[in-house]
Amino acid sequence: MDCGACAAKVRGAVERLPGVADVDVALMSERLRLTLNENETSSERIEKEVRGIGFGISPKGAKAERPKGGFILPDDAVIGGAGAVPQEPALEETPDPAWYQTTKGRLVLGSGALLAAAWASRLLLSAEISHWAFVIATLIGLIPVARRAFAMARVGMPFTIEMLMTIAASGALVIGEPEEAALVVFLFAVGELLEGVSAGKARNSIRALTKLVPKTARLEVGNKTREVAAEALSVGQIVQVRPGDRVPCDGEVVSGTSGVDESPVTGESVPRLKEPGVDVFAGSINTEALLRIRVTKAAADNTIARIVRLVEEAESARAPTERFIDRFSRVYMPAVVGMAALVAVGPPLAFGGAWDEWIYRALALLLIGCPCALVISVPASITSALSTGARNGLLMKGGAVIEAAARVTHVAFDKTGTLTHGKPRVTDVQVLVGNEADLLALAAGVENGASHPLGQAICGAAEARDIDPAAATQSRALPGKGAEAVIAGATICVGSPRLAAERRALPETLRAQVEALEAQGKTVVIVLRDNEAQGLIALRDEPRADAAEAVAQLRALGVSSVMLTGDNRRTAAAIADGLGIDHRAELMPEDKVAAIQNLTAEAKVMMIGDGINDAPALAAAHVGVAMGSGTDVALETADAAILRDRVTDVPGQIRLARAAMGNIRQNIAIALGLKAVFLVTTVLGITGLWIAILADTGATVLVTLNALRLLFFRPTTAERLAAPGRRPTTHATNETTV
Repeated sequence: MDCGACAAKVRGAVERLPGVADVDVALMSERLRLTLNENETSSERIEKEVRGIGFGISPKGAKAERPKGGFILPDDAVIGGAGAVPQEPALEETPDPAWYQTTKGRLVLGSGALLAAAWASRLLLSAEISHWAFVIATLIGLIPVARRAFAMARVGMPFTIEMLMTIAASGALVIGEPEEAALVVFLFAVGELLEGVSAGKARNSIRALTKLVPKTARLEVGNKTREVAAEALSVGQIVQVRPGDRVPCDGEVVSGTSGVDESPVTGESVPRLKEPGVDVFAGSINTEALLRIRVTKAAADNTIARIVRLVEEAESARAPTERFIDRFSRVYMPAVVGMAALVAVGPPLAFGGAWDEWIYRALALLLIGCPCALVISVPASITSALSTGARNGLLMKGGAVIEAAARVTHVAFDKTGTLTHGKPRVTDVQVLVGNEADLLALAAGVENGASHPLGQAICGAAEARDIDPAAATQSRALPGKGAEAVIAGATICVGSPRLAAERRALPETLRAQVEALEAQGKTVVIVLRDNEAQGLIALRDEPRADAAEAVAQLRALGVSSVMLTGDNRRTAAAIADGLGIDHRAELMPEDKVAAIQNLTAEAKVMMIGDGINDAPALAAAHVGVAMGSGTDVALETADAAILRDRVTDVPGQIRLARAAMGNIRQNIAIALGLKAVFLVTTVLGITGLWIAILADTGATVLVTLNALRLLFFRPTTAERLAAPGRRPTTHATNETTV
């Protein structure tokens, strides 16, 4: 399939059949999916109809039929029992053939050779012989086009470019213009070939995503390793990844320390250090040392599979602009055909014009009636934007999301885990008795093994300073207040200022210190020995390094920002002031939803969150965006996702959406502008048949090439579309049919 009109042909051929519903034809992934009642229509009838209009169709995993690279029918395409196509083992894919090896390439070469021979006969032979040479060249080149045209007419779609082409070329022969007819047939074949090449380039950018995960993995079995299919790995198994190899699964490092290049998955250019207990993504590249990894997700649920699934689903989620263009194109073509009929008969009947002259103009007008360029103007841009976003760690679930993101005027951020890291760390240690090492040893001794984030942060701070926790006994938690234990015969308590006040261990001087730290948005715990204050430790969930820059970039884009958090007002104010952002604090999940609803009443709102409690607010916003490290619930609820956990990717996502919508507007202007110009010039007799076909196929190629410019766009910087000579970076190994 080369353009939106191809997808429309397949959709129209099958959706008219009884028992067929929910027809989804994805242009770039070449996928047909539908719901079928096999009591009314068999799956074999579906395949017959698709083959009848000139497309190949085969089950997912099977070798593609003619034409090569034709439809791939997923195993879940037909919902039913007896007629379901059995799953076949995946076959090793072969590279796409060169253009001259394709059906369209051979048609171009054949019709070109016939046209050249006809021109040669005009120079060397008599006029009558050369006349018939042009007629033969036209007919031979027109036969495959006419067959497709009549096949489409039989399934109720008479207004296709193939039918218009057949009428125009046949009409040119009838009125004695075989040279132009032969040239038009050749130019049409060239245009079809260029459309196919352009669509193939866009399609390959999507296919590259599926090539990231290696096909095999080194599985540990006892004391040995053996090579197995990566898709056969199950949760809990251990695999080895050597330096230079791609990680075959989502998993957790069991042993080994190495830098891992995650750029194929997230676009992050700097390798990340991976050590035991740290997660790794399928498709990332181990760069330094051997890693042993425990599989945590099945192949169907790993990061790459989810990205591919999101992109595939996104292709089916059409933008409002695309749906409007589809409706418009259904009216446009019949209107142009009607206008051509008036041009053919009106002037000769009304004003005595020459029949052959006005029929010629009408035939040229017919060729301008095909809406291919207009139909592909939106999906080509959307597909390129989705591919660029996926390569840069930005996922959007379809054209509707892209269109909504481009109109965003306000961004609402969750705080914890979004604007901040979500993990508190020790920022201040103020000693009243003894020294800092002794104070941290006592606190770590009490908190050793704690599950509370503050306790873990204190233990982490002691470990970072090479301080061993003091030996403690009789440890117990004080719910809502802290924890205590017995160390060296004394009761040591690590608790909140409120607990210290209850135990009369919070004098005014210490209270003033606590209030000063809390004013900075920090949480304070006090270490007590037998109810005597030994010192205090302040902790804070620090903002991400790029949070302030993200807010500044949004402001430069004309987008306002607000932070929504359940934290106390003092902490929220301190974080918000440091980032230069408005805030609303002490919000329960339902309060966040209410805040979003208030904003959406007067603005276009994007919500950024990562937790389960953010899911309702994500759903309430015009565009919900989940941070990549967030919960599965947030990722499923959200309209988009950011895989790199960079806050600056939020303005990047808006920048990409705006670039895509700008590209769509350019495409629509190109398509309609060229049509309008040549409609006028054709009626006035300035341009003829061969110019008309160039206007049609040329517009389609221009629109597709313009959409491909989005593949060079860098959404995380303020730069505009890169020069066409720059090639996008791709990371690919093995290919899997989608």
